[in-house]
Amino acid sequence: MKPNGLNLSDTEIATAFNDPSWADRFPPVLTVDQAADLAGVPRATIYAWSSAGRLRGCARKVGKRLRILRNRFVNHLFEG
Repeated sequence: MKPNGLNLSDTEIATAFNDPSWADRFPPVLTVDQAADLAGVPRATIYAWSSAGRLRGCARKVGKRLRILRNRFVNHLFEG
């Protein structure tokens, strides 16, 4: 366990998105706007984190678009 990390399990993260309104708002693969909304940061911050390598393991470029895996992103926010 990392210092100050919450050590969220996959089940805990998945359970958080069982509510239909959350599931619709934050699908398993997020756009930059959705990730920014989820993290409560401006979209420019998501791009900055990506450029700095801070989203390694949870984000990938698809063509010109950045896509973020929701569950990994949430885990990364709480553990990173």
